[in-house]
Amino acid sequence: MTLKLDKVSVLVVEDIAPMRNLIIGVLDALGVGKIYSAEHGGAGFAEFKKMNPDVIITDWEMEPVSGFEMIQKIRNDPTSVNKTVPIILITGYSAKSRVIQARDVGVTEFLTKPFTGQDLAKRIAHIINRPRDFIETYSFFGPDRRRRKIDDYEGPKRREIDESGKKDKWDINIE
Repeated sequence: MTLKLDKVSVLVVEDIAPMRNLIIGVLDALGVGKIYSAEHGGAGFAEFKKMNPDVIITDWEMEPVSGFEMIQKIRNDPTSVNKTVPIILITGYSAKSRVIQARDVGVTEFLTKPFTGQDLAKRIAHIINRPRDFIETYSFFGPDRRRRKIDDYEGPKRREIDESGKKDKWDINIE
């Protein structure tokens, strides 16, 4: 299935100009309709508020404002124009702790450098074809962190603790 991306807008936030231009070139080759760019997370958040893109692709480590800080602002700041915008984080860090940290800040997809145009196209296709619900708790707002579909699931309770009747700190007694 070929993706039609001519009506999609993407914001690329990357501090290294050659990498930013490479990502923009890949998006252009994929047929993305509108491509915006910024050099760091602060400029990226401003551009996000101004253009309200359909997808954001960002690097992690940037100065003076990191992609990580920008994502936190997009997901939690009251001035955010779209807290549920899909965000693809592209980074050279692939350690499990970094992937978990990215997931927990609200990243939708994770892509490790170096990557291919096909890798980026797959992430965009996944965002479009399999959008994830957003979850809001006391300490988290972002895409549902569960990525596996359980085929034999037949009810509202997934975990053993749900069946045990034990309460955790998130249970609220409303009367």
